[in-house]
Amino acid sequence: MNQPTVYVAQKPDEKKNIVSASKYGDFKFILPEKTNLMWDTAGAVSTIKKELRYFNDRDHLLLIGDPAVIGICTAVAAEYNQGRVKFLKWDNREYTYYPVEVEI
Repeated sequence: MNQPTVYVAQKPDEKKNIVSASKYGDFKFILPEKTNLMWDTAGAVSTIKKELRYFNDRDHLLLIGDPAVIGICTAVAAEYNQGRVKFLKWDNREYTYYPVEVEI
């Protein structure tokens, strides 16, 4: 059985520490840090669809980056997994990520 994956919507800059999310699976960065949807929306959507094609109930989305990228990643993950998506939500008090399950 494969290891769960944490799909990171957009690679964060080096100042953002996401290490605590690694306990939920191996990181897979969907889009590079400086992706700009304004210049190549179709290309970005195509990449997101390709990268999330195996998203399933064991995996999580880590929603970092451009809000439009976050929205597209959520929509695509939900489409590929019958409306079910697990997110990792940052808790400012505990300084860690917690899973949140949603059925759309």
